[in-house]
Amino acid sequence: MMKKWFTVLILFSLISCRHVTSEAGKEIITVSIAPFKYFIKEIAGDDFAVNIMVPPGSNPHIYEPYPEQISKLQRSKAYISNGYLGFEKAWLDRFYEINRTMAKLSLGDSINPIVIEAHHEDEHAEGADPHYWVSPKCAMIMASSIKELLCNLNPSGKERYESNYETLLSDISRADSLAVSLFGDNKGSSFMIYHPNLAYLARDYNLEEVAVEFEGKEPPPSRLRELIDLARYENIKTIFVQKEYDSRNANAIAKEIGATVTVIDPLSEDWLTTTLDIITELHKSLTEN
Repeated sequence: MMKKWFTVLILFSLISCRHVTSEAGKEIITVSIAPFKYFIKEIAGDDFAVNIMVPPGSNPHIYEPYPEQISKLQRSKAYISNGYLGFEKAWLDRFYEINRTMAKLSLGDSINPIVIEAHHEDEHAEGADPHYWVSPKCAMIMASSIKELLCNLNPSGKERYESNYETLLSDISRADSLAVSLFGDNKGSSFMIYHPNLAYLARDYNLEEVAVEFEGKEPPPSRLRELIDLARYENIKTIFVQKEYDSRNANAIAKEIGATVTVIDPLSEDWLTTTLDIITELHKSLTEN
């Protein structure tokens, strides 16, 4: 089914692009997820149009692209991938087939990954947690990699990009400093989240992430009971849920232990605001314990 769908997408892109290589006079960079756009815009301003393959509000582990996205991909100057997303495992090789000339950057190649033993066919089957962009320490590495790519794509903008990069690095450092300051007294503390997308934040700032999901799926009753017992033992009063995920099990646990459910949006295009909000909410949850 996917092969047939992909063939339709290729035919549409070939018909619709008509040899156009830019959008509104700008070269196109395609990215897997919305947060990556933030780094491009902060460094390069409006020099490039950005095509997001998995738009905000969509699940990046099961998403399938639309013909318009494939058309823009076919005209892209570069592709910036995560490196570990299930979406990319299913699609990335196909994307590279229809645009063999675009530059390729896998941000995960420069990140020290959190390796996960694969027990099932889900987004973690690649062997590493893909959610590194939420951690400011990882974001510093990402920003450097993206800056180098942009300088190579447009050498005439290098001086400006270098200057903008320093400003971006200052903003990321502000988020890092906030996390170091707020979590300094909470080393080893546990927090609970439905889908485990804060593991790098937890690792880099000495916290413990407890996931409600069990092997990438809704937890069985026995696992729910374990989580409820653990939450009571750890005095966890907040359960985090990513915007794109069903919150029923999180609500069930929260009701059982008298906790609240907090929705976070790590796939937002506004990386800085979102990350600062997540750090603040996470600290708030730990101080309530």
